[in-house]
Amino acid sequence: MTKRIIQPVSIPDPRPRYNQGLLTEGGRLLFIAGQTAVDASGAVVGKGDIEKQTEQVFENVGAVLREAGASFEHLVMTTTYLTDISQRAAFQRVRTKHFNADWPPTSTLVVVKNLANADLLIEIAGIAVIP
Repeated sequence: MTKRIIQPVSIPDPRPRYNQGLLTEGGRLLFIAGQTAVDASGAVVGKGDIEKQTEQVFENVGAVLREAGASFEHLVMTTTYLTDISQRAAFQRVRTKHFNADWPPTSTLVVVKNLANADLLIEIAGIAVIP
C-alpha cells in the first residue's frame, strides 16, 4: 500500500495533528466501529477522566487493528466524538502519542451532548488501509 498526503495550498496545513487528505493505493479497507472507554468486561474505564478514557479508547482501537494484522500507521481516517470541548487539549495529548507526526490520519472532531452511556466522555471510529 502506498499513501500520499493531499494538502491543497488553499486550505490551512494542520500537520502534525492530522492531514487534510490521504490518497492510498492498494490494500484492504478496515472499518472500525466507534470505540469507547470500556474494558473486556464492558466496564467503563476512567470515569470522569478524559485522559484515562482516551487511553482506553486507543487501546481498543489498537486491538481491532492488531486483530486485522494492522497498526496505527494504517489508519487513514478517524472520527472522534467528545462530550465536552474543554477536554480537547487532554484528548490531543493522548492522541499524539499514537500517531506518527509525519503520517497522521485525516481527522474529524465532533462535540456531542451525550454518548450511549452517560459515563463515556469520548468515542473514536476509524478507517484503515491494510497492505
